[in-house]
Amino acid sequence: MNLLPPAHLRHPVALCLLAAAAACGDDATPDASATPDPHPLCVTRPDLCQSLPSSEPIIGEPTVVAPSEALPDAAVSQIAHNNLDAIWYEGRVFLAVRTAPSHFASARTELFVVSSADLREWRFEGSVSLGTDIREPNFATLNGRLWLYYAVLGDNPFAFEPQGVRRMEYFGPESWSEPTRVFALDTIVWRIKPREGGLDAIGYEGGEHIYDVSGEGVGEVWWTTDDGETWRPKQGDSAVVRVSGGSEYDFVSDDSGVLVVARNEEGDDTGFGAHVCRADADTPTDWECSADSRKYDSPLMIGTPDDAWLIARRNLSPTGEYDLHQDGLSRSDQYRNYQLDYWTYPKRCSLWRVDRDTLTVDLAVDLPSSGDTCFPEAIPLGDRRYLVFNYTSPLDGEDLSWQVAQGGPTQIYWLVLTLPAP
Repeated sequence: MNLLPPAHLRHPVALCLLAAAAACGDDATPDASATPDPHPLCVTRPDLCQSLPSSEPIIGEPTVVAPSEALPDAAVSQIAHNNLDAIWYEGRVFLAVRTAPSHFASARTELFVVSSADLREWRFEGSVSLGTDIREPNFATLNGRLWLYYAVLGDNPFAFEPQGVRRMEYFGPESWSEPTRVFALDTIVWRIKPREGGLDAIGYEGGEHIYDVSGEGVGEVWWTTDDGETWRPKQGDSAVVRVSGGSEYDFVSDDSGVLVVARNEEGDDTGFGAHVCRADADTPTDWECSADSRKYDSPLMIGTPDDAWLIARRNLSPTGEYDLHQDGLSRSDQYRNYQLDYWTYPKRCSLWRVDRDTLTVDLAVDLPSSGDTCFPEAIPLGDRRYLVFNYTSPLDGEDLSWQVAQGGPTQIYWLVLTLPAP
């Protein structure tokens, strides 16, 4: 295990802006009548914040971060870069990157963290290597503190073997606390999001069954915390929102309610693909859901329930669907056929619009992407702009099937996304 002097990493999911330039997003209530200050990154890099909302999304040019000469020597890239997280903390963009020989589990996996004040010069913040796989990094920040969460898995490239979630707190460059185990051993934290006065963490448990179609289902879970350390169920006595074929999911919420998009890869009585769900603000875990035959891998939701956007993987098959509607087969046979079919097509990382009233998802535009792609994170810059980080197979290479591309090189880039005017 490669740790930094005192200890480990700590990452922010609630974003904390410079005290002088902007408020800490988790703790401050903005004055709606005041003109918002520009994001500090827009002051440092005004070229990032020139686009204004129009009738269509605006996708900026991608800049490759990993692998690149801009990274410090200590941030060593391997072939694959297919997991990431990013956050704004104390005047810098923090970026966590999983790098490994391929997309699949490996004992050689390493998670490194770098940061930058201007997206040009990057500082090494530390790394973690355990002799087994590490995935799903998540930054979280609250009350001026920064944590990094990550999932530990096995080293079998043909299995998904959760071994618990770890958390480290950031003290300074290359200085982190010792890792602490958080949540149950079979839990995967998918995203940590700020809320007023605290943080929410969503994910799933029972991940060891996610690819065996055992019929046991996967528990979609939602926790919350007021201090960043002690977690409790979002509502009621259990963190389990429901048990279904769902796993990766994300949500947007405000006083009007909650809107959720959940991947339904394992399948259930509704079929295979995804679920689009809504809930009232006072009962956020009481979901009303509609089935979708497409599968939105690695979902990231931005906006509000009334103006909701999804960034997620898109299948380049003729129909774009994951569910092939082979309803006469057993669920296990359907799952096998659907997975094999899904592997044969290249993928895109795409921006979708989500309608809360109809619980439908419509494609808006593809981000720069090819082959094996899509594990996005977005930092709000204001004026409907987002600094988006994503991974993809090389954009100047052949557009390979997902099966082939997962064994080849992938890279991480950033770009600025400007959403259409509402």
